[in-house]
Amino acid sequence: MGFTDLRIALFSGNYNYTRDGANQALNRLVGSLLRLGAKVRVYSPTVERPAFEPTGDLISLPSISVPFGRGEYRMATGLGTKVRRDLAKFKPNIMHLSSPDPANHAALKWAQNADIPVLASVHTRFETYPRYYGLGFAEPAVIWMLRRFYNRCDALVAPSQSMIDELLEQDMHDDIVLWSRGVDRTVFASEKRDLEWRRSLGLADDDVAVVFLGRLVMEKGLDVFAETIVQLRKRQVPHKVLVIGDGPAREWFKDNLPGGIFAGFKTGTDLGVALASGDIFLNPSVTETFGNVTLEAMACGLPVVAAGATGASSLVNDGTTGRLVPLAKGKPDAAGLAEAIAPYCTDADLRNSHGEAGEKRSKDFDWEAINRVVAETYVRLIEDRRALQEDEAA
Repeated sequence: MGFTDLRIALFSGNYNYTRDGANQALNRLVGSLLRLGAKVRVYSPTVERPAFEPTGDLISLPSISVPFGRGEYRMATGLGTKVRRDLAKFKPNIMHLSSPDPANHAALKWAQNADIPVLASVHTRFETYPRYYGLGFAEPAVIWMLRRFYNRCDALVAPSQSMIDELLEQDMHDDIVLWSRGVDRTVFASEKRDLEWRRSLGLADDDVAVVFLGRLVMEKGLDVFAETIVQLRKRQVPHKVLVIGDGPAREWFKDNLPGGIFAGFKTGTDLGVALASGDIFLNPSVTETFGNVTLEAMACGLPVVAAGATGASSLVNDGTTGRLVPLAKGKPDAAGLAEAIAPYCTDADLRNSHGEAGEKRSKDFDWEAINRVVAETYVRLIEDRRALQEDEAA
């Protein structure tokens, strides 16, 4: 079969109502699939005023606000009669699930009843979230639930080899395909650096700005980032802090980063300018499966200091494009991060050399070629299922 024969029902926990790395990847994927001639139907919670227009046809799922101070997110509670009717009318020949929520569980059961294959994509390390909210004891239970969900699917796609290795070790599945991520080089590039923009924020031309980029939520490692800056100050390492992004933990972050420059939420060309106008990118998060922001920082010519976790270890070449700091008790050591950052703050040649190497590496990540791998995986799973059905009928 060809790509034009594909009829894909894609389920997302957040396709466009709040902007994040996962839904940016999914929208890119749908755009690539449509250009290949495939038919795609997307099912996700929706809101009256989404963050951006969706790519493709979007059908709303029943949902509720996520509790515990995360009301900007919604959890899909199931399919509902309307969605079931829409699925039956669309007649998908492959199901793509991207979030282990109740609606995705229900969609998995629907696909099994319809005898069509299911591909699941892994976008974040949900099992790590409890440790940022004082619920670390729940991590084994979350792993068990994820294992049960993923092993009922026909295959998985994950965005980095390090994440695939982690999934294999956790027995999440034995058929896992690499679906990497790309970077928009019209937005993220070193030449986007803008000294006037820096000056408008109070950054002198010779200031070295350590950058945080992402949603301001605790699971992004805000506590480790803040403690790393404390460690830099104790060592009297000259630096400034530039925070790009917004979120519910903004006030906590401001309180714990005195003197930090908060540039706010940025998108598109404004984001590219802001990121390229920094000097060192610090990513302490361990929750990412890939680390889109890490790749974007590399494309902007910034050396990256990151946690040696799944989100960065497949991107950053330690000692060449940045530094990877090992984890201790599930998190990177703040003192170790500060020690890795310090040479970049004082050695412009080292900073520029590793930044240039990172920008060169970022050019290997092309969206269209990357997304074609997913389409090829759909075709393989459909053909395997048809062969099995023919064998059973013989």
